[in-house]
Amino acid sequence: MPESLSYQTLISAVELAGKLADPEWLIADCRFELAERDAGARAWRIGHIPGAIHADLERDLSGPVTPTTGRHPLPPVDDFIATLSRWGVNPRTQVVAYDAGNGMFAARLWWMLRYLGHDAVAVLDGGLATWHAAGHAVSNAVATRRPCRFIAQPRPGMVCDATGVTAALARDEVLVDLRAAERFAGTVEPLDAVAGHVPGAVNLPFQLNLDEHGRFRPGAELAQLWRTRTGAASGAGLVCMCGSGVTACLGLLALEIAGLPGGRLYAGSWSEWIRDPARPVARGG
Repeated sequence: MPESLSYQTLISAVELAGKLADPEWLIADCRFELAERDAGARAWRIGHIPGAIHADLERDLSGPVTPTTGRHPLPPVDDFIATLSRWGVNPRTQVVAYDAGNGMFAARLWWMLRYLGHDAVAVLDGGLATWHAAGHAVSNAVATRRPCRFIAQPRPGMVCDATGVTAALARDEVLVDLRAAERFAGTVEPLDAVAGHVPGAVNLPFQLNLDEHGRFRPGAELAQLWRTRTGAASGAGLVCMCGSGVTACLGLLALEIAGLPGGRLYAGSWSEWIRDPARPVARGG
């Protein structure tokens, strides 16, 4: 699909509704709940955007957890290639990812596809909530996809590990933590064994990128938000993290919408950082 004809950041419910019959489009339902691991798949079986497959955060979009990884490590590249091949993603495929509302799980798939060189991927702005609000129907039918061989063109410069984070901070690059302010400060920690944040990181809670309806703010507003909170004039030199490398992808999507590309993902994020007790921890705002 020519780049000029593809959706690469967001798509509206109205735009998506007109493409449901297009065989070159793949819709991926990324609904997931951290507290109830099967809830997303169960919700997909009950009703989803017609033709949508289910992309499970832990089965499809994460690799095995080990003593040195975070809670949602990236899957091995070959494993994700196999998943995309099973879904029938080829160079002409326009992928649209959605979740229940705010886009954090959908953004994970958006980022992973771009990481492997597939730019024709967008997130449904407002998720399934906006689909329902527009009066569109859902289905419980299971779509069939024709498998193919996905051709990956990895972009290793889009991701970094803990060593890369330390090096980035030493170069005065900006590490942006998208967790809620109380988790960043270490006053509350519902998911991980250690509370706090990476010393030198700045906090930009992911909710600030969204409006009251769970849709992304306009690009100019996002650009102002990121420049004010991070001091960065562009996305280059920014590294995004969160608890496990999922919500951080929403931040990277926001940067693209804002016209500030070039940010990197610390894929392991906080839950990986604290695996090594020698890594420093800071608390407070």
